[in-house]
Amino acid sequence: MTGSGTNIALVTGGSAGIGAAIRRDLLAAGYTVISLDREPCPDPVPGLHSHVIDLSDSTATAALAQRIAAAHPVTTLVHNAGAIRPALLGEVQLEDYELLSRLHVGALITLGQAFLPAMKAAGFGRIVTISSRAVLGLETRTSYAATKAAQIGLTRTWAMELGRFGITVNAIAPGPVLTPQFRGAVPQGDPREQKIAQSLPVRRIGEPADIARVAMFLLAAESGFITGQTWYVCGGASLGSLAL
Repeated sequence: MTGSGTNIALVTGGSAGIGAAIRRDLLAAGYTVISLDREPCPDPVPGLHSHVIDLSDSTATAALAQRIAAAHPVTTLVHNAGAIRPALLGEVQLEDYELLSRLHVGALITLGQAFLPAMKAAGFGRIVTISSRAVLGLETRTSYAATKAAQIGLTRTWAMELGRFGITVNAIAPGPVLTPQFRGAVPQGDPREQKIAQSLPVRRIGEPADIARVAMFLLAAESGFITGQTWYVCGGASLGSLAL
């Protein structure tokens, strides 16, 4: 449920995968939703504003964030956009780390700063970041795991700073989920998919809806006593090792 003045949400990476599932659930719950993604949302509907942007471009992100903040009192922020850039340590490129840092961390800070005044004015705010189970360790994920772990650090820090203003900040750390990003690593029909599923306690790969349900719970006005937490929505992958 939402209260007066608390129903405008911005979702990054809202065109596909987990972001699209969250975007659809927010729209169904009566939110106005602003999506920021490199691709436009494929199913435009009333209440949806779709902006095409590369969030690793810090200058463009800051400019768009200010324009949106001037036009919309955003009080709900979901930072879902992400990329992987897999490489074993010997092949890691600092350029990839820097890009993921801008995308996963810099864009989150920029958007948080842009919408913080509206949240403070409303006495209400919800920030949810989609991190990753990879923060616990996964081969080839040096740059990805480092920057996704940074999101968890921001989550805990901002929760301490912002709770007094009615703003909660939480992270969700998904495990393997059937998204375009997952398919980029494990194509349809690849026997690794079944191997991964059988390695999980729940014996299946996650669906975007699994993550969206937890996001909607954390975004609800009634969830104001939960902040600074990282929710591992991973089919149990956080209990042991994982290999893709």
